[in-house]
Amino acid sequence: MSESLPKLLIVEDDEGLQTQLKWAFEGFEVFVAGTRDEALTILRAERPPVVTLDLGLPPDPDGTSEGFVVLDAIMAEAPTTKVIVASGHGARESALDAISAGAYDFYQKPLDISALELIVGRALNLHRIEAENRRLADKVGENKTVLGTLITGAPEMVKVARTIERVANTDASVMLLGASGTGKELLARGLHDSSPRRDGAFVAINCAAIPENLLESELFGHEKGAFTGAVKTTEGKIESADGGTLFLDEVGDIPLALQVKLLRFLQERTIERIGGRKTIAVDTRIVCATHRNLDAMIAEQTFREDLYYRMAEIVIAIPALAERPGDAALLAKAFLNRFAREMNPQVKGFAPDALAALDTHQWPGNVRELENRVKRAVIMADGKLVSADDLDLKTDAVEDAAPLNLKCAREQADRHVIRKALARTEGNISGSAKLLGVSRPTLYDLLKQYDLQN
Repeated sequence: MSESLPKLLIVEDDEGLQTQLKWAFEGFEVFVAGTRDEALTILRAERPPVVTLDLGLPPDPDGTSEGFVVLDAIMAEAPTTKVIVASGHGARESALDAISAGAYDFYQKPLDISALELIVGRALNLHRIEAENRRLADKVGENKTVLGTLITGAPEMVKVARTIERVANTDASVMLLGASGTGKELLARGLHDSSPRRDGAFVAINCAAIPENLLESELFGHEKGAFTGAVKTTEGKIESADGGTLFLDEVGDIPLALQVKLLRFLQERTIERIGGRKTIAVDTRIVCATHRNLDAMIAEQTFREDLYYRMAEIVIAIPALAERPGDAALLAKAFLNRFAREMNPQVKGFAPDALAALDTHQWPGNVRELENRVKRAVIMADGKLVSADDLDLKTDAVEDAAPLNLKCAREQADRHVIRKALARTEGNISGSAKLLGVSRPTLYDLLKQYDLQN
């Protein structure tokens, strides 16, 4: 078959559907798999840009568990692949779960071939556009940004951003889970800015920062005279976000009594101000975030399970900074450029010991800690380059746990060093090749070999 044809992997255990789909996509080089092992073998060998995946695969043909295992494996090994998931089992629930796990789109069986051809065509076109954008970004040495302002070069964070972009066009409630300082509010704002509600208000409230006796008034508002000090009628944050997005940070700190009222709003989309009798209809999208373990809180009966399911139609886990290879150096350079312009123009970059410290530090405070350390370092730096001492970091490296298989260990080491080089040169291929001591063509080959071109 001609090498110019785009590749399509069809993961389907029904032989009749296999034949039908293979015939329908004659403009593609089609590969067919009926099991997880077959699908992953083809994925690794052929790297198809688009995959159609039936969630009902053996040994669970009547459920979706095996299909989601395959989806997770594809997203882990090839996060830029566009996966179109099909299932006849629990359409809405499966759709939300699949998109949350990284799928490009969802289609319910029985299949409409014409509609599926359209979805596959759109997915292929988007994959080509994204690949070209990545190539151009590498060529000009630009920082990699997603969701408008989020700087990252880590596939783990790119996957999060792509998921947010996919769900932005829906009204599904989104729960962002991650440690403090990972950028939950930045991602929530990116979701709002990518949604049809972008012209409406983005209203954020930190539920942990407001005293319990004031939080209800902050959320729902109050009428004049409702309590001592209520000298005028005031609308709450929910009402202020009408037509837009309300970001509830640290929802795990909402008291149980108020959780009941919030659940009623999510069910009925109406509110009553404190001291009021008028029911007010509100069209507000809810995005929540917390660093707390809500499953444990539900088990302890300190957080309502029914409220959780209303808030968490789609759950997105945000990786810690230490789990995003190369991002510490990439973000540090962006912070340094901003703070240097504002406070110390003589500072131009990082010394080698500072770059080594940025790579090896575990960042328990995540991006917030990184920003604070860079700001302090820019203020304290005496010369043009920020040192590890300016950052108040040690340069002692901690040996990573490595696999015993030599081939895997070599690949892991290559990926790690290439990501570091790209981060230090802000994605510039020529600079990265020079830093690594290889030619540009060799580096391009390595990027392709290790699928690091995203």
